[in-house]
Formats: sequence, C-alpha cells, structure tokens
Amino acid sequence: MPPASAATGHKPSRPRRGEGQWALGYREPLNKNEENKKNDDGLNVRRRIIDIYSKAGFDSIDPADLRGRFRWFGLYTQRAPGIDGGKTAVLEPEELDDRYFMLRVRIDGGQLSAAQLRAVAEVSTAYGRDTADITDRQNVQLHWVRIEDVPAIWERLEGVGLSTTEACGDTPRVIMGCPLAGIAEDEVIDASEQIRQVYDDHIGSPLFSNLPRKFKTAIAGCSVHCTNHEINDVAFVGVVGPDGQPGFDLFVGGGLSTNPMFAQRLGTFVRPDQVSEVWAGVCSIFRDYGYRRLRHRARIKFLVKDWGTEKFRELLEKEYLGYALPDGPEPTLDPGTRRDHIGVHRQRDGRFYVGFAPKVGRVSGTGLSRIADIAEAHGSDRVCTTADQKLIILDVTEDRVDSVVAALEAEDLEVRPSTFRRQTMACTGIEFCKLAIVETKAKGASLIEELERRLPDFPEPVTINLNGCPNSCARIQVADIGLKGQLVTDGEGNQVEGYQVHLGGGMGLNAAFGRKIRGLKTTADELPDYVERVLRRYLAKKEDGEAFATWVARAEDADLK
Repeated sequence: MPPASAATGHKPSRPRRGEGQWALGYREPLNKNEENKKNDDGLNVRRRIIDIYSKAGFDSIDPADLRGRFRWFGLYTQRAPGIDGGKTAVLEPEELDDRYFMLRVRIDGGQLSAAQLRAVAEVSTAYGRDTADITDRQNVQLHWVRIEDVPAIWERLEGVGLSTTEACGDTPRVIMGCPLAGIAEDEVIDASEQIRQVYDDHIGSPLFSNLPRKFKTAIAGCSVHCTNHEINDVAFVGVVGPDGQPGFDLFVGGGLSTNPMFAQRLGTFVRPDQVSEVWAGVCSIFRDYGYRRLRHRARIKFLVKDWGTEKFRELLEKEYLGYALPDGPEPTLDPGTRRDHIGVHRQRDGRFYVGFAPKVGRVSGTGLSRIADIAEAHGSDRVCTTADQKLIILDVTEDRVDSVVAALEAEDLEVRPSTFRRQTMACTGIEFCKLAIVETKAKGASLIEELERRLPDFPEPVTINLNGCPNSCARIQVADIGLKGQLVTDGEGNQVEGYQVHLGGGMGLNAAFGRKIRGLKTTADELPDYVERVLRRYLAKKEDGEAFATWVARAEDADLK
C-alpha cells in the first residue's frame, strides 16, 4: 500500500532542520559566520592587530579577521567612497570595503568623565579626521581610522578607562544605562553598580564571546525609561519590589531590524545583587539555545517568541540560576513623557544637569573637546551620552547654569531646541556604512533646518527617525515618522534616493510599530515637503491633546500621503 500521505494527497512532512542550537547537540557550523567563530575566538584578533596588522598594513589583514573578528574590538571597514546605493546588495564585500575603519567606543551607562571625553576628542582629531557621531546606543563612533593607528588609539582610550572591546560583533555590546543614574530626583534605583558589575564580570569573557548574534543590554532605574527597555535583548527596569525595596523587572527578547518585536516581561523581581548572575543566565540561554543557522533569525527575540516567557523563565531558573525568582511588579509607564533628558533640570543634590542637542548626533573631535572645556570651566567633571544621540553636562551649580547654556549654544548645541532638532535622529547612512542605500546624516540635518524655517512654532513632540537601510539602527519602527532608506522612482521615472514611510510608532504605555501605508514613499528631495504636509494635516485635524501616533491610527490614508 502507498504511504498514508500518498493516499490522502498530502506530502509527507519533512523534519525541521536543526537551528544550530548548541544545547541540543548541534555544534557544527551552519554558515560562514559560525565557521569563522569556531575557527578562532574573535577576542584573539587583538594580538594580531597589535603585532602584525598595524605594522604590516591593511593588505596584510586576513579577510576572516577583516570582515569578521575585527568587530569584536569595534572595528568595521568603511564603505568606499563613490559607491551608490543601488550597488549595496550587488557588490562583494571586498568591493565595498574602504581601507579605513569605523571605530566604535563603548560608553557603558553613558558615563564619561571630562578626561575620558577629551581622550575621545583627541583620538578623533589625531586619527579620525575630526569625525565623531553620538549613537542611539550611547556610544561614540569615529571614522577614517587606519589600522596602523589602532594600537595607539587603544592605548589612549584605555589609559582613561575606555574600551572598544565587544563594541560590535556577536557579543554582549554596550550596556545602556540612564545618564542621570544617582542624581535624578525621581529615579527608582541607581543602577550604576549593576552596570559596572556586569561589565567587570562578563565583558571580554570567552564564555560570552561567541553568541549567535549581537546581544543588547539595558540596566536602568530611570523613571522615564530613557534606555528604551522595550527594544533590548535583555533589560532590567527599576521597580519597587514586594518588600518595598527597589530592584528590577526583567524583560527579554526586544529588537527591531527587519522583524521588529517588543521585549516581553518574565514577571520576575530581581534584587540588585542578583543582576549580574541573572544577566549571565539570560545570555547563556541565548548562547546555548539561540538559533545559529540563519543570521536573520539568530537574535534572542526569535527564541522568546517561539518558546514563550513561561518556558524561558522556567529554564532560566532551573537550569541556569538554580533558584526561583519571586514574582514582581510591572514598571510604571507614562504615554507622553519625553525620554531624552534635554534642558535644564534640578538634580537631587540641588545642582543642575544641562541636556543639549547636536544635530542628528553628529559632532566632531574639536566639538567634543570644546564640550569638555565648557564642563570643566563650570565645575563639572561629568558629561554623559543619551540613547537619543544627545549629551548632558552634570553637576552644574545654579549660579553657573546660564553661563553653561550660553557657552553650549555658542557652539550650536541647543539646550532649548526646536521639536525638530530635539526629536530627529539618523543612522550613519551611505557616507560610511556598507549596508546603507541612502544618505541620512546630512539629509537629517537639512530636514531639521527646513522644518524649523517652515514650521517655526510647531508645538508637538513628534519624532522623526531616518535610516539608510532596512536594519533600523535609527529605530524607524518606533518613531512617529520613520523613514527607511531605499531607492524610489521620481516623477521622471529615474531611480533616486528616497524613503519608505512608517507612521505612528512609539514606545511606553502606547507602544506600537509604525503603520505602513501601501505605496507611501518619498524621494529625498521631496522629503521636507512631505513631512511638512503631514504635520500640517495633523495640526488641522487632531483633537485637543491628541498625540501624533493616536491621530495616525485613526487618520484616512489620504491624510497621510
């Protein structure tokens, strides 16, 4: 007799291919990235950079190191100049590579002393053609770095306690934290010690230097949730526990890119002294059970989605911690609070912090040095980075606030910025990034200037995020207006730089991913006209007090085009 499947007309089901999960016995590499990591730990490339590549030059670099293990120390080759976005997905990696590098300096918790900021500035001016970008993960990115200069750069950075170790790669990347930790009047808990402990215990450890993909962490007790716990792989969020003592609520599985997912609560309460151990447990689950076959499915969010939080929590407690975590409360969210800490605000000790806005995070080494000068001249030794490409000077006495504000604004660093300066972010874009399709930084800056001219008194906190490719480094799906770079057809039938538009995304109490309207795209040249048009319609048609995202959810498609 034929098999039952043939008799019924159904094809026999095929067993699902192994996902390369180590804990299930699948240790053989299923793609080139996994093979590269098995051949040699990415952490080992540091010695080769110092001893071989920096001395023999770019042409001496092993391709497996150049496009793989270099990332374990924050190094990516830049995009070679003059390659248009239409060739991004067509050319081979070696055709896209420039002979210069982007170097990412990790700034865990966003905390910098004036001396550390000055060191970054000096590296930028001496070795990076005065480039510097503040990222939306609190790092600083430098460009035009030569391999010959990397050891000297490391020596300068490490001399003041900074590092590029695991700033990129399939590793635990920078630990995000509230820049106001320990000074905010309304914080739930100061998480500074927990960030330090996780860094000291685990960053640079071979135990976690071969993860399926990147692993992003946030640990904060900020009352406005400035680290955006909703979109991190693991997040510890400050709450007051059942016994009245502060601790953390645990979230896992957040991330954006081409398949966005919000992190999910495990429902546990984590004491401050447990954070490092619990972090290691979550990271170990990702290492051991994470999917390693397909790179686009190798983030922890896919594991959490497939398993559910109940199974994830059970495995964490039974197999990795050896004890049960108590149930805990949810964090308190506010739907309308801005998370960027911009402006002048009182600290708990009576002094003030001053948050200010460069345009789309783009500064310079010279500019960073000037910021360090301003801070020190006004009695401050602390400058912090935020998750929104902004900066903050801490510990300013009341009598010096006006002077700090004046000095910053003389450098075009606005303390009381327009909505557009304050709420617009942009990724690196095609200027330096090999994944990008369109330009973003200059376009974002010019968009700000144009909207300030056209809508000078625009009152609403509308976020505008520009991304050069689909990977959402600039968080397009959770912006009010998210702009995903792609090539589009203009009115004359030409392929030109443009953006697919996402509308009405956000985080917080009303978290949602932006709405995509069929066919809603704009060319880069027409972008200011489009944004002005949709914002004017919003002002004309919104109900009293209605947020942009709420209006988008009920608006007719015609009003959004």
